Amino acid sequence: MFKDKTYQRCACKGPLTDKAGKPILNEDGTRKIGYLEKRCPKLKRRDHGSWYYSIEIPTGPGGKRRHPKKGGFKTQDQAAAAAAKVYRDAQAGVDVLSDETVGEYLRRWLDNQHDLKATTRNGYEDYLRLYFTPHLGHIKLRELRPRHIEEMFTAIQAENRVKENNQEAAQLAREAEKKAGAAWRDAIAPRDPQLRKTWNEAKAALKAAHARPRRQTGPATQHRIKMGLSSALEDARKRRMVTDNWAALVRTPRIRKAKALEWTATRVEAWRNTGKKPSPVMVWTPEQTGTFLDSVVYDRLYVLWVIIAFLGLRRGEACALPWSEVELDAGVIHITEEIVTVAYEPHSDTPKSDNIRDIALDEDTVALLRWWRVLQEAEKNEWLETTGEWTESGRVFTLEDGTEYHPQFFSDRFERLYKKVDLPPIRLHDLRHGSATLALRAGVAMVAVQRRLGHSSIRVTSDIYTTVLAEVEREAAEATVSVVPRARKRVIPQPTAENESTTQEEQQDEPEEELGSGHSDDARDVPDQDAA
Repeated sequence: MFKDKTYQRCACKGPLTDKAGKPILNEDGTRKIGYLEKRCPKLKRRDHGSWYYSIEIPTGPGGKRRHPKKGGFKTQDQAAAAAAKVYRDAQAGVDVLSDETVGEYLRRWLDNQHDLKATTRNGYEDYLRLYFTPHLGHIKLRELRPRHIEEMFTAIQAENRVKENNQEAAQLAREAEKKAGAAWRDAIAPRDPQLRKTWNEAKAALKAAHARPRRQTGPATQHRIKMGLSSALEDARKRRMVTDNWAALVRTPRIRKAKALEWTATRVEAWRNTGKKPSPVMVWTPEQTGTFLDSVVYDRLYVLWVIIAFLGLRRGEACALPWSEVELDAGVIHITEEIVTVAYEPHSDTPKSDNIRDIALDEDTVALLRWWRVLQEAEKNEWLETTGEWTESGRVFTLEDGTEYHPQFFSDRFERLYKKVDLPPIRLHDLRHGSATLALRAGVAMVAVQRRLGHSSIRVTSDIYTTVLAEVEREAAEATVSVVPRARKRVIPQPTAENESTTQEEQQDEPEEELGSGHSDDARDVPDQDAA
């Protein structure tokens, strides 16, 4: 179909002729020299020149004819195949003559996304600046293919290896600085000036090591990068700007979802010896949670710690909670807002996954909130008497002058408080995870835990708390067995010499002996583990 629209040409120069074969002359009568293109006599040679295609596609705006052209193919068949593909793309609605680059399209696409959350938009801006523009920005959108995207992720992996080396170098520099500092401080006066010089050099080396990039782009971030690009390309596909969503064909490293693990005694001991956490998501045992809450009874934010520990609010949700969404008489709070940080700047937004929900309150929490409201009112009156100013933010948790807290303050304060009582490390977000483990241990249904935490699906909840659920299921299994009264506990049958010689078929025909009949040859008592 396109064979007659392919042609061969080269870059040779020589005397030009017109279509009739007559020489083309300059104004002074001399032969005009130019590119011979199709008229080069060497084109009959297989290794000379290259093949081009020129096709006609549906007309553009105003009925303007359009002729895509491209060359550089080694054979006529290659040029014909490329021409056929371009024609099919054009028939499918793709603008095969567009010169818009990936970088230009992504910038335009992001500017037209008006319903993105602030954190999502900020993440897309980072992806565009750090990954899409440097690696894909120069490629024409219509020429983008999976290999280009795969090359981007290959480059990310290479950068990760460099950052890993930088991390190791920073750790060595940190140890060298500590060693040099200790040598200077422990030296007997008069100190050797060389020790101070060595310490200064070590501090300079540590500063230089910290200046190099060390934070790697992990599997979860790479997945989000891919999904952001895929979302943009899917819109381009629907608009017939590209034929396929090429990002959907690219694989990224597997994400290993963190499981919530409890700080058991053995894990705490191992952590004290090595300083390593068994999992990124660690939760306290009920006893450890109780130790923390008892230690912060007189902290001004005690009510906040109780609410997160038992109700599982996110820190941004607790930070944004207004008194107008707290119904103490009904014993319920409505989670309708969240404070998120974008480049450390706080912004008000809807809860994660837009999961607006109601959380029922127990009597103790209701009493604490009533007490806190009275205290906040007293602080308000005191500030008005002292300064004449008080900020009416309407938030439940505020500073003494009524202004809102920054969410990061809660995390920093929490870390300082639990370290005072020598508890194993968890994040403030893990205190929220701990509320789920407490609820599951108390027998609360998984669906109720999911709704209270505001997870998008029950699968998210079960994926995070698989380990804790296994322990709860073991307790349920023990409780089920304990319902049946038995004369003996944990009875394991013991075969007799006669039974050992009996064939399997005979055993099936013989009636089973009643366990617990008192014959020591048939069974033995296993001591109860608790009694032991």
